[in-house]
Amino acid sequence: MSRLRQAVGRASRRVERTLFPGTESADRHWQRMALNAAVDARLAELDIPSCTAAEISGRHHAARPWAEYVELAYPEFDICEPLSVGREFDVVICEQVLEHVPDPWAAAENLLRLCAPGGLAVVSTPFLIKLHELVEWRMFDYWRLTPRGMQTLLERAGFEVETVGSWGNRECVVGNFSRWSAYRRWHSLRNEPDFPVQVWAFARRPA
Repeated sequence: MSRLRQAVGRASRRVERTLFPGTESADRHWQRMALNAAVDARLAELDIPSCTAAEISGRHHAARPWAEYVELAYPEFDICEPLSVGREFDVVICEQVLEHVPDPWAAAENLLRLCAPGGLAVVSTPFLIKLHELVEWRMFDYWRLTPRGMQTLLERAGFEVETVGSWGNRECVVGNFSRWSAYRRWHSLRNEPDFPVQVWAFARRPA
């Protein structure tokens, strides 16, 4: 029966990709819609062309018209290890990373060091999400942070936390049991605070 379900799942994903091309990318995942909207709104408040930016293990924001953009990618760059970058940035983006590091406290302290004085950190992690690991890359899944946990982690690292947000609902939790569900018009975007799927924060290094 499990083989039949797997075959049906593969077939439905092929049909879905044909009917809804381009929606399998991470920026269209159901669980990321509210997160992406919150990040877009916060970054829209900045003068992006005058800001330098670093993104940790991702290129989700590379297309923005930054004054300078740097990707710091694992394994060449390890956010838990002593920094070798040798510079600071106006904006540091760390999305969907901290759940994969063995030492989130060291990682948060390094995020602070990467920010210029007054610089902004954009941090997000999943919460009610299945385990997701890439063993061949030694990318394991260690942690989940509640909104209160996210704030505590960043404040103890020395950040001034501007905002902590979260989004999720029971339908989305269930919808991601077998795969990362692409957002469809019929998916609910209502927020049930007791069932957060994504948690995020905007925080500044004190000037």
